[in-house]
Amino acid sequence: MARPFGYGALLRTPGAWTFLLPAFVARLPYAMLGLGTVLLVLDTTHSYTTAGAVAAVASITQVVGAPLTGRLADRRGQAPVLLPCLALHGGSVVGLIVLALSGAPVWTLFLAAGLAGASLPQIGAMVRARWLHALDGRPEAVSSAFAFESVTDELTFVLGPVLATMLCTTVAPAAGLVAEAGLTVIGGLAFAAQRRTAPPVRGAEAAGAASALSRPGVRLLVVALLGVGSVFGALQVSITAASEAAGQAGLSGIVYGLFATGSVLAGAGFGAVRWKRSPRFRLLAAYGALVLGTSTLWAMPNLLTLAVAAFCCGLAIAPTLISAYTLVETLVDAGAKTEAFTWLTGAIGLGLALGSTVAGRLIDAHGASAGFLVPAAGAALGFVTLLALRGLLVPTAATRTVATSRREPAHASH
Repeated sequence: MARPFGYGALLRTPGAWTFLLPAFVARLPYAMLGLGTVLLVLDTTHSYTTAGAVAAVASITQVVGAPLTGRLADRRGQAPVLLPCLALHGGSVVGLIVLALSGAPVWTLFLAAGLAGASLPQIGAMVRARWLHALDGRPEAVSSAFAFESVTDELTFVLGPVLATMLCTTVAPAAGLVAEAGLTVIGGLAFAAQRRTAPPVRGAEAAGAASALSRPGVRLLVVALLGVGSVFGALQVSITAASEAAGQAGLSGIVYGLFATGSVLAGAGFGAVRWKRSPRFRLLAAYGALVLGTSTLWAMPNLLTLAVAAFCCGLAIAPTLISAYTLVETLVDAGAKTEAFTWLTGAIGLGLALGSTVAGRLIDAHGASAGFLVPAAGAALGFVTLLALRGLLVPTAATRTVATSRREPAHASH
């Protein structure tokens, strides 16, 4: 196996740190919006149903707004899109806080949360687009960069909820959302200011490019990552329920943290290898491992074995996501890269919301172990669909030209 493009070389890329640091600050609160909303609305309305519904509206509008934001960034540049998004997001989160604390009608909370979700800046997709530009699309370097981004995503999903919970429980119920808005705006502004590392504005090229979702392969990846998102959402709820059923509610964070740790470690290792196999093969292999991992969770007899199984399951998450993000950029035109990334991110978010909702209903009706059937079913359905339609994951004539210009094989190997 050839020597890989290491993380040291990646981080020595000119200008990398100028956008990585502000991007991390802006992405840290990504997982704080939903939890911060739940904790604030629950404190002011004393209704789990209302709190969950308001947070769900933010998740749904984020899924709707993210691809639009990505497409506009491809056409007009990142900074011109980021600045109004940051203003609208910061204002709507502040509005949500004021409305909740003042006892305003519930429908106003839905409106504010919807605006906050729709305007959430898609920093993760923009960072990946910057890596493509900075690395000139070199396949081995891009794979390492996307692995690095996957690890960063996992860290934000672990650290963000912990920070939100700590602030809401020790400072004030609104403190989590205050921090979310502050970090998003400050980090987003600093990121937008780094214009030298931004990808070129595609303008007419992006305007003439087909929408990312018009590509059958992109639609297939969206469906596949709905399954991955269902694993995230269902495990959050199911691990919490299993911990409470065992009389060890405080251990739920540790068990879920082991799941995330498995993903972080696997992502770091996966990106340190220059793979000879195609991204399509790697995606199918990693997704198959995810199916195996999720299929064992429901049968774990205690929290210790569940923690071990969750760690093993997490080992398949990051390789699946890295392969999907690496593959999707070869399926779309140059003027639709950021949009393509946002579709995948949105699919994960929607799958998370669906997975947590279905798992919660099963747990209420049949007990804690029933919730673990949701990640197993979601992953299995995603994998079967991916396997059956894998022929769609080959670049078209138009995108193949882009891929081969970066010295990547024109045809995916099996």
